[in-house]
Amino acid sequence: MSRDARWKALLELLVERGRLEVEEAASRLEVSAATIRRDFDQLAEQQMLVRTRGGAVVHGVSYELPLRYKTARRASEKQRIAQAVAALVAPGEAVGLTGGTTTTEVARALAVRGDLGSGTPALTVVTNALNIANELAVRPQFKIVVTGGVARPQSYELIGPLADGVLGQITLDVAVLGVVAFDVAHGAAAHDEAEAAINRLLCERAERVVVAADSSKLGRRAFARICPAESVDTLVTDAAVDGETVRWFEEAGVRVLTV
Repeated sequence: MSRDARWKALLELLVERGRLEVEEAASRLEVSAATIRRDFDQLAEQQMLVRTRGGAVVHGVSYELPLRYKTARRASEKQRIAQAVAALVAPGEAVGLTGGTTTTEVARALAVRGDLGSGTPALTVVTNALNIANELAVRPQFKIVVTGGVARPQSYELIGPLADGVLGQITLDVAVLGVVAFDVAHGAAAHDEAEAAINRLLCERAERVVVAADSSKLGRRAFARICPAESVDTLVTDAAVDGETVRWFEEAGVRVLTV
């Protein structure tokens, strides 16, 4: 197992459990305890975990696994969700995309849509996510607008007052939100308050708001609120969502699409 694959597995185990012992991790990954100790030390140097005697713990309730380590989690569900979200976008529209693994898949689904192969422009995409802008910039039929701001390494998103200035000057047909939590009572949320603030501005500038979230994000709360559930027009999620959760969102006025 390569170091990157090992680190990804360690971080995912740590997020799930909150605490991980060296011997347990070595057994799970079938490597030596010395290798795990070295991995824990190096990850602690990058401030991705907190080293403890005999193991490691996450930073706390607001811990966020960096985007590059999340890409394979629930990948098939995210791809199905992305296809359904992309189908909600009409040619020629202005679309806002926040950062995140699911919204990155939405960008990829838009890029391969046959009816968006030409136009002046075929689509205008406004994003504060550097990785999304990078993937779509090679599509000459797309007009790509990137907000200013300071890059947040966990999510590749630009945040801060420079981004505020750009978003205050535009209007969007649809904003597509990637979230870490979406709850009827507490709304859509992110781990980071500055990231949530930019996402909130995208919502405010859009005629309609779509949340793209797999079912593991639903009914959960996170630290920084983006918008109330009532501000969301459509939720696109996977078929594993339970019926009661769907009913709660629909009663709040949110259209729910399951794929």
